[in-house]
Amino acid sequence: MMNLSTLPNALPNEKVVLFLRRHWIDLIRIFFFSGVLFVLPVVVGTLIEFANPDLIAHVFWGPALVVTLVAYLLVILVLTLTEVTDYWLDVWIVTTERIINTEQQGLFNRVVSEVYLYQIQDVTSEQKGLLATFLTFGDVFVQTAAERERFQFKNIDNPEDVKIAIGGLAKTCKNTHGHAVHHEEEVPGE
Repeated sequence: MMNLSTLPNALPNEKVVLFLRRHWIDLIRIFFFSGVLFVLPVVVGTLIEFANPDLIAHVFWGPALVVTLVAYLLVILVLTLTEVTDYWLDVWIVTTERIINTEQQGLFNRVVSEVYLYQIQDVTSEQKGLLATFLTFGDVFVQTAAERERFQFKNIDNPEDVKIAIGGLAKTCKNTHGHAVHHEEEVPGE
């Protein structure tokens, strides 16, 4: 578990406001598809046994099927563990000064980026589908003028509440640090 009392490169008086992970429904999806893939060899084995009962007892095909089955199950296990690791290590930390985005991309690739709250121009939340609406999960997009224009919080719980919290923190941060929000000036005569 990440120790939130010592943030990397912490600023003076910076406090953690939100610690976010993807919604638990993503874990259910991972385990559901892994379960289907684990059951698939049982179904195929039953069909093979029904079609040719002597095949498993064959001197060559019996061991070949067992080795293939074990290799298949190991691949499914590795893919499942990779997806669970990706789920667990994808985190978003919102502090009183910045957003820290940590994304695990595969087993050996992690990308950590941050944006200061005064750089935020727009925050948008999005919920798509019946399941997302009922379980209140979705995406939050944070738009900045920086090189990486958009941060995406994927499948987080209560995206509308997170959007409101980030927007309020950004406004407070801009007011506190004197970073004025640039508005287009009205042109006289229009």
